Amino acid sequence: MEENKINLIIDRHNLTVPEGTTILEAAKLVGIDIPTLCHIDLKGTCVKNAPASCRICVVEVQGRRNLAPACSTKCTEGMVVKTSTLRVMNARKIVTELILSDHPNECLTCPKSGDCELQNLALRFNIREMPFNGGELSLRKRETTASIVRNMDKCIFCRRCESVCNEVQTVGALGAIRRGFNTTIAPAFDKMMTESECTYCGQCVAVCPVGALTERDHTNKLLEDLSDPDKTVIVQTAPAVRAALGEEFGMAPGTIVTGKMVTALREIGFDYVFDTDFAADLTIMEEGSEIMERLENHLNGDKSMKLPILTSCCPAWVNFFEHYFPDMLDIPSTARSPQQMFGSIAKTYWAEKMGIPREKLVVVSIMPCLAKKYECDRPEFKTNGNPDVDYSLSTREIARLIKRSNINLASLPDSDFDMPLGASTGAGVIFGASGGVMEAALRSVYELHTGKKLEKLEFESVRGSEGLRKATVDIDGFPLKVGIAHGLGNARKLLNEIRAGHSDFHVIEIMACPGGCIGGGGQPIHHGDSSILKARTEAIYREDCGKERRKSHENPYIVQLYEEYLGKPLSEKAHALLHTHYFNKQI
Repeated sequence: MEENKINLIIDRHNLTVPEGTTILEAAKLVGIDIPTLCHIDLKGTCVKNAPASCRICVVEVQGRRNLAPACSTKCTEGMVVKTSTLRVMNARKIVTELILSDHPNECLTCPKSGDCELQNLALRFNIREMPFNGGELSLRKRETTASIVRNMDKCIFCRRCESVCNEVQTVGALGAIRRGFNTTIAPAFDKMMTESECTYCGQCVAVCPVGALTERDHTNKLLEDLSDPDKTVIVQTAPAVRAALGEEFGMAPGTIVTGKMVTALREIGFDYVFDTDFAADLTIMEEGSEIMERLENHLNGDKSMKLPILTSCCPAWVNFFEHYFPDMLDIPSTARSPQQMFGSIAKTYWAEKMGIPREKLVVVSIMPCLAKKYECDRPEFKTNGNPDVDYSLSTREIARLIKRSNINLASLPDSDFDMPLGASTGAGVIFGASGGVMEAALRSVYELHTGKKLEKLEFESVRGSEGLRKATVDIDGFPLKVGIAHGLGNARKLLNEIRAGHSDFHVIEIMACPGGCIGGGGQPIHHGDSSILKARTEAIYREDCGKERRKSHENPYIVQLYEEYLGKPLSEKAHALLHTHYFNKQI
């Protein structure tokens, strides 16, 4: 059916748009930037939040007495819109001044300074004084968790966090409570986030326009460790970081900065720079072996081997199923995430080879994810109170530290990771994109299961940006049914199907964040531009194609690790160091 078209005029621009288009969307088509604050549209990857509550985007519509919010007002035939009259500009300025009147003046020390949308609007509207000062600021709750800092004094009630948490992630950890000046966004009954269902995925942080929600910063702690002569400080870097870090230094999205990043980390002072991709290859050896074991036993009649098996690399996703699906804790793989596998091997195998006492070895990770901070702190990943990974920094944190260290990333030469924990294959790299864990597993599962060489390594059927994807992969005549989900709302749909007995999948990959790790809550803020996520994903696959080895089981240092230390995948020692168990966290 042919869609209806609407003709209208915006600031002397004649244009035709599909019926249902908002004024804000129509203005973008002709290059007119109407300012917004509460509105955000992540093009299907995250959330469309358009409550029209802030009134920053107001415009004049001919024949309408009141100013209209552009984000929620639909275009109509013959509509004439003016976006920058004196009345409109004054209204936007006054609304911003009113918001600022109940906002702390802590811009110099605020973590969002320099990337604060409210601060940018104050500059844009030429606000140089505070005409509505004089009243008392509403004092609201502040909280620091392992991953997220919540400062509700800075909340402007745009409700973006609520939308992404409830509508997209379906976690339900945030909502509006109380009324009037005492209104705040918080977990139900004004509980702390640590008492709620929060998964620490960090998507609320990624969409917050101000400093109400930020990551917990560990850079000062890192500098203390680096300056301690009694400590050996090593770092691992996740695959998604190298595809996004350059954005913080003015490079185009999708610019791979692996070699420059390694050089920068050495200049900061790390003793050894390793790659989480090594542990991703290790994850495939353990998780892939678990897939084959469960599948073979199940097909041979052992129904105690539950299918489908679910990937367990994402700590936000792990936290989600512990809260909402505690009756299904035997379905996910028991393999630890690559971050935690790395930490375990670094503080045992590598530390023993180097003669470094565990208590004097500091393992730091650079991750695209805020839930990784929480994961480091889980008690099952500690030995006598000493964590396998001491703490995790986000991509944004390490970018700030590089700038603070007066390092010009763009001008640095490339250098290589240290060995042996810096060796990786293309399969480890693609962990950073949705579908990547599945594809990496398929490359190894196929060859190890059949004994045949894959002619084509790319499994395009599991790639893509759709939130839910299904594929059937031919494993030497066996139709392996796989599912991929990114975004916890999509994960919930799959899990409900499994719980109801309606799933015929054998293996399912789940990532909490839009696009997978490349859209993690600790990545450079992409402000709803899905083309940035696409560019990061393409960069991940380019790096995979450029690798000499592209299958995890062909990583020579992984082979050496098993020969020297672990024995074989799923061995007793491998289970002790590389696997975990899950907990009922239902509230």
